Amino acid sequence: MRSTWPRPALRTSAVAIATALALGSLAACGTSSSDDGDGAGAGSKADISAPLDPKTKVSLTIDCMPPKAKAAERRQWIEDVKTFNEKYPNVTINGKSTAGQCEEPARFTAALKAKSQPDVFYTYFTDLQQVLDNDGAEDITPYVTKKTVPALGSIDPSVLGALKKDNKLYGLPTSNYTMGLLINRKLFERAGLDPDRPPTTWADVRTAAKKIAGLGGGISGYGEYSAENTGGWHFTATMYGLGGDVVSSDGTKAAFNDATGQQVAKQLHDMRWKDDSMGRTQLLKWGDLQKQIASDKLGMFLAAPDDVTYMVQQLGADYDNFGMGPIPGGKATLFGGNDYMIKKGSSPDRIKAAIAWLNFKTLTPGKGQFDWARTKEDKLPVGLPQPNFFTGAVKADDLKSRTNNATMPVRNFEPFMANPVRGKAEPPKAQEVYKVLDNVMSGVLTNKNADVDKLLSTAEQQVNQVLANQ
Repeated sequence: MRSTWPRPALRTSAVAIATALALGSLAACGTSSSDDGDGAGAGSKADISAPLDPKTKVSLTIDCMPPKAKAAERRQWIEDVKTFNEKYPNVTINGKSTAGQCEEPARFTAALKAKSQPDVFYTYFTDLQQVLDNDGAEDITPYVTKKTVPALGSIDPSVLGALKKDNKLYGLPTSNYTMGLLINRKLFERAGLDPDRPPTTWADVRTAAKKIAGLGGGISGYGEYSAENTGGWHFTATMYGLGGDVVSSDGTKAAFNDATGQQVAKQLHDMRWKDDSMGRTQLLKWGDLQKQIASDKLGMFLAAPDDVTYMVQQLGADYDNFGMGPIPGGKATLFGGNDYMIKKGSSPDRIKAAIAWLNFKTLTPGKGQFDWARTKEDKLPVGLPQPNFFTGAVKADDLKSRTNNATMPVRNFEPFMANPVRGKAEPPKAQEVYKVLDNVMSGVLTNKNADVDKLLSTAEQQVNQVLANQ
């Protein structure tokens, strides 16, 4: 859900007032479109697996350039274009930015249908099918090799897998996330709980939530969404943690109307009505729980690590006050992320130039978004356990640099990092499925006499209909 939900653009971590910025050489940042006569039809297909020839002249429009309001991030973008042009002086980067999130779903869909997306366009992992349905992206499989992306062998296969269809690669990742249990360390301590040992089972979550709610003063122990598709998103994440699913493995039928689905719905109903540990205000959506926990009115909720950045940068909270543990149950956790794709119809040279830029900016340890020393110097957050799509020695080196340059107490995330949980992708037709499952969540959280069996049965029928219309 995070990967598809309209929200503040935080990630590169993405997780996002267009203007032209002269950068010297032949490069520029701005809003101008690529010159269709400049690299659009040129380029040899003889060796598409080879890196871009530095003599090649080509221009690229690329979205998700940081807006003016994000001064440090924008300055880094400009610096990176300048550094990139030292090797590729004839590639012109035309950056496009928006004041809001990098991808707004309605605008994104309209651009795909009109074939007006930039040459290199920002998407979420779950956008792949929509992009392919609109014939919007190039198959970049033959272009992406260890010569063009040296760290390719160290990228988590599950991350690359999210960008593939029929073994063809259509994008390169910029960030990824997995969900865990975000806690308010201050409230844990006040309730006599150990903030260095967040609950790892739902039984322990329930116990801790009652203790935190017992502090009084309008404090809730545990919070949950139930509106604008976010409830269904969290229902799915909770199911994954317990080893369940919401859609069958072949993607054709609902799979949540079972013992695990009953457990999820009933435990939330009991926490809300029997324990009174979830507060009386319900029908919450993204942003509501963040405000509650940032103001010390909420003890726990399911989240991804970069929620912390949002709460610090936008809500005035303190990094020291938060910690994370793995998702309760620990069987699997919902994962997602962001990436860039290359517009269908691009010339080989334009594709090569795009891959060269993405490799430098988003896929090279110690450079671009992974230059943690620069990020710290620019007073931007360092220390969150994401992006985290590298493996092996590359991952170890990146985490060491991230820790050495940390601007927050990374130890608060140790329970999350030390207990990695297998990532599991969102279901097909995710937003439509989540919309249906919102009704289950809102039903158990707003109706003391909710009929869990009926809620799940009705949702099952509706999701089956959604999946039948694929």
